[in-house]
Amino acid sequence: MDAFELLEKDHRKVEDIFEQLEPTTERAEKTREELFARLKMELDIHTQIEETILYPVLKQVSETREITFEGFEEHAVAKTLLLEMSEMDVTSEVWTAKLKVLQESIEHHVEEEEDEMFPDAREALSQEQIDELGAKLEAAKKELKATMTASA
Repeated sequence: MDAFELLEKDHRKVEDIFEQLEPTTERAEKTREELFARLKMELDIHTQIEETILYPVLKQVSETREITFEGFEEHAVAKTLLLEMSEMDVTSEVWTAKLKVLQESIEHHVEEEEDEMFPDAREALSQEQIDELGAKLEAAKKELKATMTASA
């Protein structure tokens, strides 16, 4: 499995959840709770596999080193927002505002990964390395999803 194709599929899944969440109003409490739970799980898994498997490799490559450090910081911002939002009432205006900031932050992050980081990494790594990373990412993702689903 190509590492970058796997991560881009995750990006599309998260974008789809944002598209469903965006038009909801404060009155759609149950819908918001369900969609946010899915969004949080997807982002938690995605950031964890990137930070533990992909980023350590890309940090070692001169072409992707700088943007990888940015990626870590952008993940930190998203994690902070997710944590704050998970402790708030989904019907509050503040939660709605945080959702918008989270969405914009994630969109920016995805754009940087897909337009800069991934193409640079494709040039620096062999297809064999990319496929090997993909297999590791896929295995870690399945394991995390099983763990999170079991504890939910």
